[in-house]
Amino acid sequence: MPTEPEHVHLNNHHRDTVEKIFQHPAGHNIEWLDILSLLEAVGTVDESRDGKFAVTLGSETETFERPKHKNVDVQVVVDLRRILRSAGYASDAN
Repeated sequence: MPTEPEHVHLNNHHRDTVEKIFQHPAGHNIEWLDILSLLEAVGTVDESRDGKFAVTLGSETETFERPKHKNVDVQVVVDLRRILRSAGYASDAN
């Protein structure tokens, strides 16, 4: 079960997405739209014209590109784990 900072309450859908992100091994069936919804709930997301998303979560900013398919690749999952963990969103299952 994920833990979360007190300042943001995640709904069940967002908690499920966090759980998928922190599963080992990294899943290949995490949809970009689910991730985008989570990131918008916990941070600031700015989309540029070139399809890149600047995500600020806590003191970190990471840039993500919209994937060509609906699911994200493993490197995106690794980057998401890092930025979510540093902001206090980590899975107890780690």
